[in-house]
Amino acid sequence: MNIFRLAGDLSHLLAIILLLIKIWKTRSCAGISGKSQILFAVVYVSRYLDLVTTFISLYNTLMKLVFITSSFATLYLMYVKFKATYDHNHDSFRIEFLLLPCFVLALLINASFTPLEVLWTFSIYLEAVAILPQLFLVSKTGEAESITSHYLFALGSYRALYLLNWIYRYYAEGHYDLIAIFAGAIQTILYCDFFYLYITKVLKGKKLQLPA
Repeated sequence: MNIFRLAGDLSHLLAIILLLIKIWKTRSCAGISGKSQILFAVVYVSRYLDLVTTFISLYNTLMKLVFITSSFATLYLMYVKFKATYDHNHDSFRIEFLLLPCFVLALLINASFTPLEVLWTFSIYLEAVAILPQLFLVSKTGEAESITSHYLFALGSYRALYLLNWIYRYYAEGHYDLIAIFAGAIQTILYCDFFYLYITKVLKGKKLQLPA
């Protein structure tokens, strides 16, 4: 494992911790898109089905279990425990317009037409756009709390670091995955505007505001 992948995993883990702390500490899921969290849960379940067929390492297995468990824990907090604080009106992104095209694309463009490989590819495509409902929610409400902004920054950093991981692996190992690189690049591009606002505003103590 190289430093970029490790840093990416830690950034991903930090994003999850920040999200759960925000919800639990405030006893509210205001400002968080349940639609994005549903998409992330679908991503992790479809990607990590190999847990029952393949053992890579203890680290790999633990991280997969953490991501799956935390995604369902987040959904429980949002849709059950703190359901009254969930902003249904503003979280109105139509996620079927992401799910269906990503699945069709995975059927058409994949490394191997097997169930696990198609589902893995589907998860890669879906993760690239899963943050769109959250960004859409922030743009509709006009601003995001600081801790929500930190969560989004950590999540975006995770994908940017994984993109560097693929570049490193290409030069160091001669290994590359065009699907993962392409999807990672798309996801990083989606975060670019947010990264700029985060650096210029949130780090200076101001609330993040996205243009409507």
